[in-house]
Amino acid sequence: MKKYLQLTLIISIVLSITGYLLFQAPNKSAPDIKLTSIQGQNLNLSTLKNQIVLVNFWATSCTGCIQEMPELIKLQKKYKMANYKTIAVAMDYDIPEYIENYVKEKNLPFFVQHDKDGKIAKAFGDVGLTPSTFLINKNGEIIKKYVGVADIKEIENLIEKETKNI
Repeated sequence: MKKYLQLTLIISIVLSITGYLLFQAPNKSAPDIKLTSIQGQNLNLSTLKNQIVLVNFWATSCTGCIQEMPELIKLQKKYKMANYKTIAVAMDYDIPEYIENYVKEKNLPFFVQHDKDGKIAKAFGDVGLTPSTFLINKNGEIIKKYVGVADIKEIENLIEKETKNI
């Protein structure tokens, strides 16, 4: 019985630490990476200082990603005049034609990159689960990370708070 309790305690601690590491607000600098959209536009993440940036890792085969995409579109439209930018990063395993078709069909109003070699996902801490979303403040710091469908209301509150500080 004593070994069972010890094992239960160890498992609880490991799960708690894992949960903390996965879902904490990192408050670290976003990686300085070069992006190229599927339309051929270039962008360096570091040039977006003084803007609030949402980086969303997604895939056309991910139901959660497709579920939250209309909300990301609404956020972009609502806050585009408030120094806010959405960057959608399609995972390396996604099929280029599927990405292009989805972008055209939904008329995505933001920068879309296909992470063909996985370097962007790696730069953001080896993102492997979709959707994964990072909210970056005007100082280039990651202030919130979501694994799974993001809490859009919370993101809106954070954007509102950040726009007051710009």
